[in-house]
Amino acid sequence: MFKQFIVSIVLSVIAFSAHAVECGKVTIADMNWDSATFVANVDSFILQHGFGCKTQLVPSETVLAAKSILMQGKPDIIPEIRRNALQGGLEHGIEKDKIKFVGKVLYEGGLEGFWVPEYMVEKEPSLATIEGIRKHAYLFKRSDLGNKMPFFNCSPNLRCQNAVKHLFTALNLKQVGFELTPTDNVTGLSGSIAHAYAKKLPWIGYYWSPTAVLGFYKMVRIDFNSGTHREYFNECIDKPVCKNPKVTMFPPHAVDTVVTTQFAQRAPAIIDYLAARRFSNQDMNQLMAWKVSHNANGEQMMVRFLSQYESQWTQWVSPQVANKVRQALADKE
Repeated sequence: MFKQFIVSIVLSVIAFSAHAVECGKVTIADMNWDSATFVANVDSFILQHGFGCKTQLVPSETVLAAKSILMQGKPDIIPEIRRNALQGGLEHGIEKDKIKFVGKVLYEGGLEGFWVPEYMVEKEPSLATIEGIRKHAYLFKRSDLGNKMPFFNCSPNLRCQNAVKHLFTALNLKQVGFELTPTDNVTGLSGSIAHAYAKKLPWIGYYWSPTAVLGFYKMVRIDFNSGTHREYFNECIDKPVCKNPKVTMFPPHAVDTVVTTQFAQRAPAIIDYLAARRFSNQDMNQLMAWKVSHNANGEQMMVRFLSQYESQWTQWVSPQVANKVRQALADKE
């Protein structure tokens, strides 16, 4: 019995050592926005303590990381990247078998749309739909703005202005009294939401997710009941000129994890983890809001997530890996 026990211990050590050797050194892009640096830190901690990898976070940004992984084969992992920001560059890398998409960071994708405060929908549930918005447009009169009905546009010089303008027209919002209202910048747009929330005022306009703002302020994305027509959106709605625009929801943006083909071949267990690892927009909004409230960094966001969302991340890994991560987290705290 004792001999069998010793043998099992030895085999476990050998298996772990082989696993660590297989993983080896892993470079991970630490991108320069909140959600991406958070995901990079989560991946680094789980790979290091759960899989025995030697991880290195490499500061980067979208274009630099894409060029580096395509031309130099480094970093091994870009935890979060948006395909639409690179205009097909990554697809070329896939065709050349240099890189692989291995997971969706946000399983819903990055979301854009027209939003209203949750407190308005709680009072009038039909405001969650465009039909309800048009029927009850009078609910959006702002006494603090001379009874005007502002529809808050996205910031000037941003591409989203094209889609907002065309969909505002297609949805006949001007005909029921709304005025397309510019905002000076992103801060002005988010500030208009904060101001409305503080006084429980009506608000309707464009916004996107995930963001800390939607973590602080609960908003409901309006359903146009039109479905999503990605090709039409890209070819017309998203362009400066779109004659006789038709209604479509904003298509979600793919938010993916990219690895080098070489890394995928040498570390299949890590690829399985990355394929399973994904977040909801709601959770990401809340984590980003927590970061702002606590003036935290990506590492502190990681600790918060692993501590408070255990039921989620333990589904991404084996029980053995989960136990190692728990122990490392306990030692860190």
